[in-house]
Amino acid sequence: MSTKKNAAYNVAYRMFSVLLPLVTAPFLSRTVGQEGVGLYSYAWSVSYIFCLIGMLGLNDYGVRTIAKARDDRAELDRTFSAIWQMQLAVAGATLLVWIGYAAFVADAEKEIAFALTLMSVSCLCSFDWCLMGLDIFRPIALRNTFVKLIAAACVFIFVRGKEDLWIYGLSWSLSTLLGNLSCVTSLKGKVSYRRVPMRESLKHLKPCAVLFISVLAVNIYRTMDKVMVSQIAGMEQNGLYENAEKIIYCLSGFISAIGTVMMPKISHMQKQGRTEEIRDHIDRSMNLILCMVSAMAFGVAAVAEHFAPLFYGEDFTYSGTLMIPLAFTLILIGFANVIRTQWVLPQSRDHIFVKSVCCGAAVNLVANACLIPSMQSMGAVAGTLLAEFTVPLVQYLILRKELPYRRFIGYAGIYAVIGGIMLLTVKGVGSVIPWKGWTGLGVQTLTGIAVYGALTLAYWKKTGKDFRRILK
Repeated sequence: MSTKKNAAYNVAYRMFSVLLPLVTAPFLSRTVGQEGVGLYSYAWSVSYIFCLIGMLGLNDYGVRTIAKARDDRAELDRTFSAIWQMQLAVAGATLLVWIGYAAFVADAEKEIAFALTLMSVSCLCSFDWCLMGLDIFRPIALRNTFVKLIAAACVFIFVRGKEDLWIYGLSWSLSTLLGNLSCVTSLKGKVSYRRVPMRESLKHLKPCAVLFISVLAVNIYRTMDKVMVSQIAGMEQNGLYENAEKIIYCLSGFISAIGTVMMPKISHMQKQGRTEEIRDHIDRSMNLILCMVSAMAFGVAAVAEHFAPLFYGEDFTYSGTLMIPLAFTLILIGFANVIRTQWVLPQSRDHIFVKSVCCGAAVNLVANACLIPSMQSMGAVAGTLLAEFTVPLVQYLILRKELPYRRFIGYAGIYAVIGGIMLLTVKGVGSVIPWKGWTGLGVQTLTGIAVYGALTLAYWKKTGKDFRRILK
């Protein structure tokens, strides 16, 4: 299947996966309030950390390793079997620890924690890494979409108050498990399990664990934020932060989806020694991604204060204020993602990824500890901005002699100017139009799209940009 179709399927699915909980978010916010949203966010954040441990970096390592082995069926079968045996051992041990946490450590969130146990169970049968490494994205998208629609329906039907939060957790965790199980049939005929010695499986443990350090570090400043806000500032503040971050997380899923499609393709090109093609690919990808993330960042900043109370309810008005600075992490995330998925990981230079995200995590923890007590949820926003800036900065310090960073920064500057013009235009339109509510927001959004689109197309025409080769 072409990269264009894979990208379409993966982007659509990733966006759907994040948008669907976002669709239920206004209903949940009005049903359970700030404290209920904060409580669920805290329980889910802890559960997600356990799932990350259970998968042990396979979402990067597995995709890359399968992509490099896919031309030789015997090697592919042996590689798949060894990695899955390791996955079963690690995910199984993690599941036991999670059950112990839910039973003996969890407090107010105990009922929700037990409902989320199926998240850890799903790690035993998650084969997305193999399917993506084989460039098979369609079944992941279609089958997971179906089960998540059922989960959303259950939320609207059965959740009626704060005491029903466990149903909310069970619906999403069960959909994850069923989605993983439904994708198993897609492996038939593509790869086969062959029992291999456990020592061969353990050979994958060290490189996988190295990437896991990076994955865990990333989620320290994306997930631990919520834990720290809950513990320091309270569940209400975490509820405000959760709903602000949810919008940004939705948009960052678009970036991750494109990176996920590109990594197996570039890894395959890397094995074939097509270095110059990879450099050209990175340049075009960086230009296109920075164009997209700048539109998102400045667009969200322009309408956030209007959007949040309309979408979540008046109790979450401050979430809009939090969204404004948080939106600009999208530019930093997009920049770092292109370098990571198209240069660092395909070359198996995992230590660069590890250093960059560990530095980001350290900055985030220190910033959170210093700022959350005085600034509450806004302190977590500041910590996230500093962390996301640190990651591409460390990448730059290591790779500045290998990649044309001056050109990349130039792209960022151009799209920032276009985004700034769009932001000012949208704000100006918002202050003069007579319509309020969703109508006014719609007018502002369409204005922003028109302005950003027109200026971007004019820039592309002047510079002769052509992005079609990226998705071939």
